[in-house]
Amino acid sequence: MAHSVPEKDVALAYSVDSARDSSSDEGTRRRANPWWRFGGEDRSFVPVNVLSTAKSTRSSSDEDEHANENTIYGSVFSDSRAQEFYKPIEKYEGRHRFDMHATWTEDEEKKLVRRLDWRICLWACIMFFALQLDRSNIIQALSDNMLDDLKLNTNDYNNGMTIFYCSFLFAELPSQLVSKKIGPDNWIPIQMLLWSVVACSQSHISGRKSFFATRSLLGMLEGGFIPDVILYLSYFYKNRELPTRLAYFWTSLTATNIASSFLAYGILHLRGRNGFAGWQWLFALEGALTAIIGILSWLYLPPSPTQTKRSGIKGLLRSKEGWFTEREEVIMVTRILRDDPGKATMHNRQAINFRLLWESLTDYDMWPIYLIGLTWTIPMTPETNYLSLTLRSLGFDTFRTNLLIIPAYALFILQLLFWTWISEKYNQRFFIGLVSQIWAIPLIVALELLPKKFPNANWARFAISSLIVGYPYAHAMLVAITSRNSGTVRTRTVGSSLYNMAVQTSNIISSQIYRNDDKPLYRRGNKILLGIAAYNSLLFIGAKFFYVWKNQKRDKIWLAMSHDQRLEYLATTKDEGNKR
Repeated sequence: MAHSVPEKDVALAYSVDSARDSSSDEGTRRRANPWWRFGGEDRSFVPVNVLSTAKSTRSSSDEDEHANENTIYGSVFSDSRAQEFYKPIEKYEGRHRFDMHATWTEDEEKKLVRRLDWRICLWACIMFFALQLDRSNIIQALSDNMLDDLKLNTNDYNNGMTIFYCSFLFAELPSQLVSKKIGPDNWIPIQMLLWSVVACSQSHISGRKSFFATRSLLGMLEGGFIPDVILYLSYFYKNRELPTRLAYFWTSLTATNIASSFLAYGILHLRGRNGFAGWQWLFALEGALTAIIGILSWLYLPPSPTQTKRSGIKGLLRSKEGWFTEREEVIMVTRILRDDPGKATMHNRQAINFRLLWESLTDYDMWPIYLIGLTWTIPMTPETNYLSLTLRSLGFDTFRTNLLIIPAYALFILQLLFWTWISEKYNQRFFIGLVSQIWAIPLIVALELLPKKFPNANWARFAISSLIVGYPYAHAMLVAITSRNSGTVRTRTVGSSLYNMAVQTSNIISSQIYRNDDKPLYRRGNKILLGIAAYNSLLFIGAKFFYVWKNQKRDKIWLAMSHDQRLEYLATTKDEGNKR
């Protein structure tokens, strides 16, 4: 039996349109919105009293009174007999500010969210800037003849990237478990300081062994950063707000690639200074910048919306009074828990034990998302990783190569923001993920079929490669689905790691597709990418149908219950999170 909707790609909670049914004990039953219809409500938990989720079920005077207010109506707390099942646990850090009956205006909430964007989301983007700077500056280093200086070839580079992604992959889940125990506000800055040391040390690599060693250490220490930040952002934002903030988050990734191209253009001109190559200066200076950001992050990040006051040296960059008034904290906590009461099932310094870990790992309703993460980026990743090498092989010099990378990243940002906006406006995720494959297939076909030489061949290949790199990026949407479908903090913690581990595994696969004996046009590799893109298209469609079927099945059971039966189910069930 079920009362919550495990997949938010389709708005199977309930449509806004209502139909009166005088024979029903609830007066109004609202029809599930079929999967092929766009739009509709998106809910993590469906109330016991389904009637209260529709504005049309309230009287005109009630609607007028609460037209611009956020109230208890429509949440799981709207039924007084069901409230006990959703209350925060005793140790939940925001329990003292939770008021299920609190009301506030939409303007109040919008102002608070804007402040969160400036204080929390912006800093998350700055931290991501540091991560991306240190894990992707190897692309600029390649344009400065790093491989030749170290007497390495393309296969050595591929193996180094495989080592990096494997280390990154294996560190994901352990990092999340540490973060859940000591808090992401502590663990994220520690990670940044540790990997900045390794990032700087890359300036002294001397051959294959030291290259592989630094790649491994860097991946090990950076692994887990992204799901750590996603977990942290979920403390402050509602489920519907998270995809847009994650889009900002990954926009900073691409903005970093653009900024790093400009930085590399200047830094690489230092080649020869103090006997250092340009790529050595690049690693040293950008690693030092990450160390500074890591220290500032430890002094700045608050543990939660209700813990923003300065406490000793920790939080030195925050005010003694904190960022928010008592009323603002009530609004922040209450709005989060009305949206998803599962976020109060653990506190932010509570470790995940083995039983909870196993339950999260075996949550089969999450597996289709992990399966998608395993392959969906592969058709675009080799061209992204090899863009600078491709441009060099087409005859562009070091500095023009770094500038020519920028248009692809600018297109990437525009596509990321546009398609994330579309996904939330029409409440669709998997169909938009499908767009990324449809976008890539004809471009890869063009790379495969174009002759080696023809007029303006270099610029044509540059344009096609740029379009592939600037593809519709569905990652923010898929990460948000993982968070939305979790239902509990422990599944959200583990699920974010598992999805990101799947994505890192796809990077390992991607790094072995373009091989040294296949360059410069990589005809064999492109055929492989086309096959994977076709498979991904079927996978997105299959996942869509699976969750539609799952939602309709659970929706049918829940709507068939009487009010008392639903309460009895909540009181006696052992189902947790998205299994309810």
